[in-house]
Amino acid sequence: MFCIGGGILVAMLVLIGVVICLYVQVASALKLDPDGSCDSENIKVFDGNSTAEALLGQVCSKNDYVPVFESSLNTLTVQIVTDAARIQRSVFIFYYFFSPGTSIPNCGGSLDALEGSFTSPNYPKPHPELAYCVWHIQVEKGYKIKLDFTEIFLEVDEYCRFDFVAVYDGSSTTSGLMGQVCGRVKPTFESSSDSLTIVLSTDYANSYRGFSASYTSIYTENVDTTSLTCSSDKMRVIINKSYLESLKYNENNLQLNDPTCRPKVSNVVEFSILLDECGTIKKVEDHSITYTNVITFTASQASEVITRQKRLQIVVKCEMENNSTVEIMYITEDDIIQNQNALGRYNTSMAFFESNSFEKPILASPYYVDLNQTVFVQVSLYTSDANLVVFLDSCITSPTSDFASPNYDLIKKGCIQDETCDVYPLSRHHARFQFNAFKFLRSLSSVYLQCEVLICDSSDHQSRCHQGCVSRRKRDISSYKWKANSIIGPIRLKRDRSTSGNSGLQYQIHGGETQNQPFNSLYLFSFMVLALNVVIVATVIARHFVNQRTDYKYQKLQNN
Repeated sequence: MFCIGGGILVAMLVLIGVVICLYVQVASALKLDPDGSCDSENIKVFDGNSTAEALLGQVCSKNDYVPVFESSLNTLTVQIVTDAARIQRSVFIFYYFFSPGTSIPNCGGSLDALEGSFTSPNYPKPHPELAYCVWHIQVEKGYKIKLDFTEIFLEVDEYCRFDFVAVYDGSSTTSGLMGQVCGRVKPTFESSSDSLTIVLSTDYANSYRGFSASYTSIYTENVDTTSLTCSSDKMRVIINKSYLESLKYNENNLQLNDPTCRPKVSNVVEFSILLDECGTIKKVEDHSITYTNVITFTASQASEVITRQKRLQIVVKCEMENNSTVEIMYITEDDIIQNQNALGRYNTSMAFFESNSFEKPILASPYYVDLNQTVFVQVSLYTSDANLVVFLDSCITSPTSDFASPNYDLIKKGCIQDETCDVYPLSRHHARFQFNAFKFLRSLSSVYLQCEVLICDSSDHQSRCHQGCVSRRKRDISSYKWKANSIIGPIRLKRDRSTSGNSGLQYQIHGGETQNQPFNSLYLFSFMVLALNVVIVATVIARHFVNQRTDYKYQKLQNN
């Protein structure tokens, strides 16, 4: 404790052959002028034998952390500067030395898993003396950290000056101090971001058990069902656990194209999908690259014959072109697209309509039509910018919801590919077209539709949207503001409605009919062969009896 009114106090620490570690106790153990600025009242630490050496840092009453300084050699200089206010001031400075190259096992480290645990060195045996250990916890972006101490057993002190655990809300010890604890307590801390720093500091006496701690991650962003984020090296899918539970599934029922790639689980389920692993499919077309993977819900049931759960899949796509990225995600339930989420600078959706007035959308899914019936389609752009216009660049169809081969083009590079297709003139925030319903040969009866639209400034008459059909795209693709992708389906033929019954069994029924046809034919053939054999056997037997009768001769009995 000291009382200085406008002065400078300099102290030099010199130890032979060692490195000095010094920490200044802030909180209640540091009392400087509360009204003074850090420039007029502070404590500075220099790496050497005078204030002319390199400044390691300074401390003032505004600091809310425990600063730690380490010398490069065996000398440190501490300078205390005060202003003219004549008040009582106090500071607790603790230092210790250690030989270069020495370390304490399990003293600090980095943790990057979504959950984990760690302990003080030697736990549950007494912790080492003169230890300064730092643990850094860094989890994925969008999470925060909950830290639970199952035990802290350190030396008791009112101000926790000698042995203590300090927790910082951030990635370093200069982050905000959340708490400094000692004695026998079991505190819990929760970070405000995705990083946390924990420090254990001990002096030369009174060693006890130390501490044991564990942590979990909490996803902080609002996700009702699912979300997708695309980056240059991976796709990141977040699935709400409550959403899974509502479907009677859990994280163990989910798998990617490559089942060995497993999700991380916290309060959400997260798939971190590398673009070149986990069965991700890469497709290069023109100036864009699309990465696709599928999360399949697998039923957990004993029977291999029946199921009472719906067949669910989440299709995720990242479409990258120059400096733009479009994130596409849609959920299929029994091969019916339930909802689609296409994220980018602009958001779009696609719908079927009853007529060319485009007033009444078709809400039912699947959309049942007659073969060769005219289908009306509209892609809508959601924006308040009235100067934007939507252009249909391409529309493809597929018999499967993941748009694997085979595909059939309706529109390609703005050019009509199907003879029944007709594109309507540009209509601000709506792109419209029609085509006649069809079905794929040698495939199931479903037809899914995927359209890519370009968004341009309506005043730019040189933009790609105003060029219309181009058989060969120019290399300069900067003539539109953005591109977006919409998916809808399936379309099915009305004659298949009666056999579908439950749409979830549509494909199974068709598959069963296809498999049963050969058996029905075989059964009929066998019956005919059997009937023919019966006729042949009957004929042979009849002839046999006839032959026997012709062999009989009558003889006159002789009289005795």
